[in-house]
Amino acid sequence: MLQDALAYFNIDKHQWYGWINLEDGEVYSNIKLNDDTATMPTEEEVNEKIAELQVIEDRKIAYGSIQDQIDMQYWDGVNGTTT
Repeated sequence: MLQDALAYFNIDKHQWYGWINLEDGEVYSNIKLNDDTATMPTEEEVNEKIAELQVIEDRKIAYGSIQDQIDMQYWDGVNGTTT
């Protein structure tokens, strides 16, 4: 989810970040700037974006696809189970 969050920062820069040491994993403390014109987001900003993306992911899981929802509405109507 870290890389997904980082994609929202410096969107006009291609490959603006990298990893200091690949063995240390993909964690905030291991991020390095590859582009001197890019701005490094704070860890707080990144964590806020991760939390926002997690809410979106949780809603996708909880509600399913729009096709499934429409199908459920149709069958609820056919079966008389709508509220």
